[in-house]
Amino acid sequence: MVGTMEEGRIAGYFKNKSVLITGSTGFLGKILVEKILRVQPDVKRIYLPVRAADAASAKERVETEVIGKELFGLLRETHGKGFQSFIQEKIVPLAGDIIYENFGVEGSRLLEMTQELNVIVNGAATTNFYERYDVALDVNVMGVKHMCQLAKKCPNLEVILHVSTAYVVGEKEGLVSERPFKNGETLREGMHLDIDAELQLARDCKRQLVEDDREKNERKAMKELGLARAREFGWPNTYVFTKALGEMTLGQLRGDIPAVIVRPSIITSIQKDPLPGWIEGTRTIDAFLIGYAKQNLPCFLADLDLTMDVIPGDMVVNAMMAATVAHASPPAAQRRQQQQDETVYHATSSLRNPAPYAVLYRTGLRYFDEHPRVGKNGEPVGTRKIHFFSTIAAFQLYMVVKYKLPLEMLHLINLLCFGLFSQLYNDLNKKYKFVMQLVDLYGPFALFKGCFDDLNMEKLRLAMEGEDRVTFNFDPKSMDWDDYFYRTHIPGVMKHVLK
Repeated sequence: MVGTMEEGRIAGYFKNKSVLITGSTGFLGKILVEKILRVQPDVKRIYLPVRAADAASAKERVETEVIGKELFGLLRETHGKGFQSFIQEKIVPLAGDIIYENFGVEGSRLLEMTQELNVIVNGAATTNFYERYDVALDVNVMGVKHMCQLAKKCPNLEVILHVSTAYVVGEKEGLVSERPFKNGETLREGMHLDIDAELQLARDCKRQLVEDDREKNERKAMKELGLARAREFGWPNTYVFTKALGEMTLGQLRGDIPAVIVRPSIITSIQKDPLPGWIEGTRTIDAFLIGYAKQNLPCFLADLDLTMDVIPGDMVVNAMMAATVAHASPPAAQRRQQQQDETVYHATSSLRNPAPYAVLYRTGLRYFDEHPRVGKNGEPVGTRKIHFFSTIAAFQLYMVVKYKLPLEMLHLINLLCFGLFSQLYNDLNKKYKFVMQLVDLYGPFALFKGCFDDLNMEKLRLAMEGEDRVTFNFDPKSMDWDDYFYRTHIPGVMKHVLK
């Protein structure tokens, strides 16, 4: 086994512990798996349920989509020739899915796992703002229910950590406190939510669509149902609505097992280790960077004076690990303690070190000015300024004047020319509607005016030992946002996302 320096309390906790992590193929999940293996090579086992047909497919998927990533380069270098045997000893890929009871794990493997588990981290989620309602409920709500049921079968379980999102609070303004949702709570005064009724509604609607022979419209209908239900109760989209329902489900079903909810804001690329700038997938703010890099973004919906609450992925994982250790409690002690509400931690930056959207814009201008993209003709592509709209209404008006009116003119010409331009009109109209829907869905997110309180997170940080504060840093005050975006995040997006 590779030797380590004297370990702090957080790394020490994971020694000889067995951990189950859902969502390990996602961005945060990979960072968490790598960090545990790197800081505590004596972790007993890490169970990784992934969607796969069988054990062999699960193993291949974990090797390709998790362990095989560039993120694991430092760990691979540390262990050298022994890397593969180390991984085989520590990582247990499982063909499973959180939408099933026991995550779809059965027989002797289930028995072995439940007897062994000390920590469950639920990072699996569907993050699509406009997801089908049945799919979002299956993953973000029923997944939590199945996790709680599984947790109660684990006699040695010490803590559950559930990853949510800071934006479960909807379009709230002012200071947003770190508090769990009450069961049935909504964002509209005087309204009450029944989670079981929502699950039944999704099932009934899906069955009705099949009975009416409207299966070809099923996808669109289920997406629209999710958005309608979210907005009925005060949430802006299906994603944050079902994540809120998931939090309520955790509170309702976890029993006396200690539970922690970590709510990150917009997660950005790794700031420090093991690979600065590493990122996967396109975050909301990265759509701006990519559009700007390709020079096909004449305008953008953002108020440059508003705070874009961002937090690097490695800081979120550091906070997750610190919170896990702070709340872990042996089962015997749990039975003696009075059940308390789940503790919520905001992994956010808007209160202690706010970064306005202007930071992203000015560092983007500087970066692309000094590192211009090369066009198809081999010539450098010059940077140009973007027009920003600080309200949805102003953006919509611009879109109508710039695109909708010319579209209507094209429609009229098309009629006069007996459908000669039908294909062109339909394509352009589809793109226009797509952009307007994006604004409708992402607008409240882009123009969010709340500020996330992180008192619990600060208390957690202050309770950490000196060495742990360095190894597991999640203090947003340590961030120089201009330097981070210019030197780390933007180059990371160009390298790992745009490629």
